[in-house]
Amino acid sequence: MAFVTANWNPLGEAFYRKIELYVMGWNLKEGLKDCLIAAAPYGGPIALLKGHQKRSPTARPQLEIYSASGSLLASFLWKSGTVVALGWTVSDDLLCVQEDGSVLLYDLFGDFKRHFSMGNEVLQNHVIEAKVFHSPYGTGVAILTGAFRFTLATNIDDLKLRRLPEVPGLQGAPSCWAVLTQDRQTKVLLASGSDLYILDNTSCTAVTPPGIDPQVSSYIQMAISFSYKYLALFTDAGHVWMGTSNLKEKLSKVDTKVRTPPKQMVWCRRPKSQQPSVVVMWDRLLLVAGECNETIQYHLDDDSILIPELDGVRIINSTHHEMLQEVPGPCEEIFKIASMAPGALLLEAHKEYEKESQKADEYLREIKEQSLLGEAVRQCVEAAGFEHEPETQKTLLRAASFGKCFLSNFPPDLFVSMCRELRVLNAVRDYTVGIPLTHPQYKQMTVQVLIDRLVYRRLYPLAIEVCRYLKIPEYQGVSRVLKHWACNKVQQKEEPDDVIARAVNQKLGDAVGISYSEIAARAYECGRTELAIKLLEFEPRSGEQVPLLLKMKRSQLALSKAIESGDTDLVYTVVTYLKNEMNRGDFFMTLRNQPVALSLYRQFCKHQEQDTLKDLFNQDDDHQELGNFYVRASYREGKLEARLAALQSAVDEYNKAKNEFAAKATEEQMRLLRFQRRMQEEFDRPFMDYSLQETLHSLLMEGRIRPAEQLYKDFRIPDKRYWWLKISALAEKEDWEELEKFSRSKKSPIGYLPFVEICVKHHNKYEAKKYVSKVTPEQKVKAHLAVGDLEGAAEAAIERRSEGEISLVLSHCPPSADRSLVDRLTRARTTASKK
Repeated sequence: MAFVTANWNPLGEAFYRKIELYVMGWNLKEGLKDCLIAAAPYGGPIALLKGHQKRSPTARPQLEIYSASGSLLASFLWKSGTVVALGWTVSDDLLCVQEDGSVLLYDLFGDFKRHFSMGNEVLQNHVIEAKVFHSPYGTGVAILTGAFRFTLATNIDDLKLRRLPEVPGLQGAPSCWAVLTQDRQTKVLLASGSDLYILDNTSCTAVTPPGIDPQVSSYIQMAISFSYKYLALFTDAGHVWMGTSNLKEKLSKVDTKVRTPPKQMVWCRRPKSQQPSVVVMWDRLLLVAGECNETIQYHLDDDSILIPELDGVRIINSTHHEMLQEVPGPCEEIFKIASMAPGALLLEAHKEYEKESQKADEYLREIKEQSLLGEAVRQCVEAAGFEHEPETQKTLLRAASFGKCFLSNFPPDLFVSMCRELRVLNAVRDYTVGIPLTHPQYKQMTVQVLIDRLVYRRLYPLAIEVCRYLKIPEYQGVSRVLKHWACNKVQQKEEPDDVIARAVNQKLGDAVGISYSEIAARAYECGRTELAIKLLEFEPRSGEQVPLLLKMKRSQLALSKAIESGDTDLVYTVVTYLKNEMNRGDFFMTLRNQPVALSLYRQFCKHQEQDTLKDLFNQDDDHQELGNFYVRASYREGKLEARLAALQSAVDEYNKAKNEFAAKATEEQMRLLRFQRRMQEEFDRPFMDYSLQETLHSLLMEGRIRPAEQLYKDFRIPDKRYWWLKISALAEKEDWEELEKFSRSKKSPIGYLPFVEICVKHHNKYEAKKYVSKVTPEQKVKAHLAVGDLEGAAEAAIERRSEGEISLVLSHCPPSADRSLVDRLTRARTTASKK
């Protein structure tokens, strides 16, 4: 703690410090010299392409990928074209831009993922320079071709190439250029001599930075800040101009007193800092320039590279990995020599308390008298987040905890969350993990992205522990990590299928939010079909199993799973797939072995594919269903002959099925159709598909007695039904004379009560009374009541001595009925009830 400020250097009103992150674990014999290097931001991995400048056909370049601590992750010989630039995507995939415009993507462990081209123009003119950049749209690639034209791809995951306008009068490559994002648009800023141009989608605009020295003859280097808000320009006079990236405001101009072109220049601005600062690097010199003419200089012992970060600059050489940054405000307030800030006093109070000195009380009193104890605790907690060394973190947090004891209402969230986050950060900063995240970087990237990066590096146990420690919901945390682990596990080809399937099931069990079908799909993509099938056995949702089984050409198993699920839509999906994939014979044979699927397919064919349904019945020799099919088909035929042919086929099939009832019923239907055809031919009657009864009734209504009689005889219509139809038709026509003749033609098989009722129904009681005398004794009472003859009904009921009939007559007697008649009926009912 006594040496916290030992590496601080003042610059203007701020201090800068250089912290050692790691002693690098790699063993680079030649250092970083002649290496093409790319390091990912947020403490990401480092890629080195060694020997890329040696164009020997026998000596191939070596591509190596390391963690930020120098642990080797992947190494392989480069067998493709000449590489111009390396870069990392936002998801830690390595981009290799080749001279021919091809861009190859590799994962963190050197496995090839995919490639794409930057277009024919780039192919023809080759790539001079390339830059990989990050924007709100994703990872982009900018290409400068041999024709001195720029081509952009703003998002490599949704590749849309843009060729930027030509720069007027540009005869050679720009002295320097950079990609920037302004107003939701990606642009290129380039320098040609003393001129600056901005290229957007449609135009090339010349710009002049405010406050720039008029004597500037060329711009040698430029740098865009991490947030794309600020721009730095290095001139041939050795001056560094700093301002906003829209070139509307100058922030500072510093004379470095070095005119040699720098190897690198990057921004070193801390978020919310008021001071602009740029780090410029030469072969053995590192210079920090701010808002004053003073600079900070560091000597470099070895070739180094600079990696700009959100809150500083990482410096990597062959032996060390360091972080250069502006000292954060809370740290400066607490550790600055002779500081009287509340946090500094609280830290001193805690030190004295541990020494059991009464000075601790004096320091506390001084803070309390100013009512700044809460502020002191906050300063200590925030400063702990900015410190890299765990011991310094603990000292600050212990001081904050000490101060909290004297506050009754200090919210604990800040302290608790900082302790948790620092524990996670210290775990991932460990040399074996090699992700040197700062607290601001961690807050910017979010814990979900950090877990993704751990998973991507296959650090599954650590990722799971982080999820559990931070109490992340299972489906977002542990389950997601386990799914990635399982997807990686199924790619291990040295282990047998049974062992992997069992291990995956034991590890995952019934974890929330995990789909075995996704893991099985990954296994199938790796060529392990049998393993995919075994994994699908653990998938409880058939809707997830079936599509993958179909994709794997395991249609029989897919059909069985669909049937087991009871989901008819799923069964239909499989059956439709089988129908399109198989020949007709194999398809039908498959369905025969699955009765449920066959039944559902038949239901489908009834409505959609009638011919296919007939083929199914033919194949099964199902004569009964074939007969039913032909009967239904007959109703769809418009011509009589076609209907008769279909019905004859139905009769033949019913006979083969030995269903005499169905055959006879169909034959009756055929006779009716033939009769209707005769009606059409002989009596010019339109053919109508009525029932036999409707046909007969319509003939009688039309007075066509002869064809009606013929129909009655030909179809052996029961006498009772025919008499009913005829008297109904005559009554509807009000042909009372013909009705009376018909009643005398022969004895009625239905009796004469229907004659009475039909006449009454058509409001002709006069005609109805003619038939009352002809009714049987059992129907006398109803007949008299039908015509309104109450006296006659009473006489008939008393004569038959029927209690029920007497009661019926009494129920029809109105209140105004003859009293003597009512009394007589009452006495008769009493007498009848005593029998």
